[in-house]
Amino acid sequence: MQIVVLADVASKEELLANGIREHTTLEWIQQITDFEKYPNADAWIDLLFEPVPSRIELLKKLTSGFVIVNSVTKTLRQIDNSFVRINGWPTFLKRTIIEASIAKVERKEIAEEIFTYFNRRVEWVQDEPGLVTPRIVSMIINEAYFALEENISSKPEIDIAMKLGTNYPFGPFEWSKRIGLKNILDLLSNLEIISKRYAPSAQLKKEV
Repeated sequence: MQIVVLADVASKEELLANGIREHTTLEWIQQITDFEKYPNADAWIDLLFEPVPSRIELLKKLTSGFVIVNSVTKTLRQIDNSFVRINGWPTFLKRTIIEASIAKVERKEIAEEIFTYFNRRVEWVQDEPGLVTPRIVSMIINEAYFALEENISSKPEIDIAMKLGTNYPFGPFEWSKRIGLKNILDLLSNLEIISKRYAPSAQLKKEV
């Protein structure tokens, strides 16, 4: 199995956190055009995906295998239904579960096999903005910012309370730094179009 992965140092480290299976050929690249150097690969994984037309068109040219993109906010309907979409936000790739959506259900088994090479199993979710976990975490972070606006407590105290009270791996402000506050704002802004309950707090916007 030849898998070509576009990643930075942090996402590469997370993807390899659980090791890889034997007989897996991994090709690590640093720029999008390098995908074209491996036209016969079994899968191409773009962990640095940006939903711009030029990038989508280049990935659509790769037809011999699977194209897997890290796209939390944009759906397959907005990108391309032939791709597999995953939650590759920072901190989430370390898990043993890959959160993903797919349009062509007949290709699920092959996609699941690809991720077994990284010792992961796939949890399939609907093709909606934010998938499931990022949407929940973004709302938790947003609520923490509302609490901060209302002077209920400080950032360190809110982080400690959430970690001790809910057993989360990170507090909401700590998590927002790891994920990237801009990622949180982009998702909330897209979700706000669906429902006003996702409207990002003024403080969150200000910090971005």
